[in-house]
Amino acid sequence: MVDWLIEPFSFGFMRTGMAAAALVGVTCAVIGTYVVLRRMAFIGDALAHTVLPGLVVAYMGGWSLFGGALASGLLTAIGIGWVSRRGAVREDTAIGVIFTAMFALGILLMSRLRSFRDLSHVLFGNVLGVRPTDLIQIGIIAAGVLLVLWLLHKELELTSYDPNYAQVIGLKADRLRFLLLILLAFTVVTCIQIVGVILTSALLVTPAAAAGLLTNRLPRMMLLASIFSVCSAAVGLYASYYANVASGAAIVLACTACFGVAWCIHALRTRWVTMSS
Repeated sequence: MVDWLIEPFSFGFMRTGMAAAALVGVTCAVIGTYVVLRRMAFIGDALAHTVLPGLVVAYMGGWSLFGGALASGLLTAIGIGWVSRRGAVREDTAIGVIFTAMFALGILLMSRLRSFRDLSHVLFGNVLGVRPTDLIQIGIIAAGVLLVLWLLHKELELTSYDPNYAQVIGLKADRLRFLLLILLAFTVVTCIQIVGVILTSALLVTPAAAAGLLTNRLPRMMLLASIFSVCSAAVGLYASYYANVASGAAIVLACTACFGVAWCIHALRTRWVTMSS
């Protein structure tokens, strides 16, 4: 049994992949908690897809794909925040408009390429292809995002639970929302390397949603979501190694299984409380 557990991580690419998946998983879990509380689940999917034009432009120019994706993601995040500021346009409407426009632009640019096979790892993810230099980059971004979230924890928590009261006591809710969108862009672009464009929103939302079924306390929710993410990463990598399946998809399905278990526990607990009263 011990040999079965240790064998996959005797390979360097498995150790690097696990470290990358854990870093991204914890970052997504923490920031995803704010996403779930603010009912912004759609934005993870939107940001993941709007990096497409940046990826294609970077590919066509022979530049860094990560840099192109990051530029596109930041442009989208700032655009959503600017269009929806002061309530002139609802945030979900702004997301829908900019998301579809950017994604269509990416498809248009891809139609100009003879082949986009080299972009397939970005669309579907390749955690086992993460290099040590990529791991350093992921670690720096994860540390930066988590540090900012820690420094502004009280402000973000208050604006997530009661934005009107936060505005009354003088907190700049719009600025905090802008900052959260920018941090989301960094997180999503980093996450794309692990599970790809298609599955990024699941890693951002599902562990936090599962944790939200089990507790109402924000720090505990973040801790549980992080545990779900890291455990799912390990399960996904074991499935990839022993069952020869796509690692990104396996990680997301493991997260979904965690959500299913949390939902069952929540339902049983609710039923028990109802019967007791």
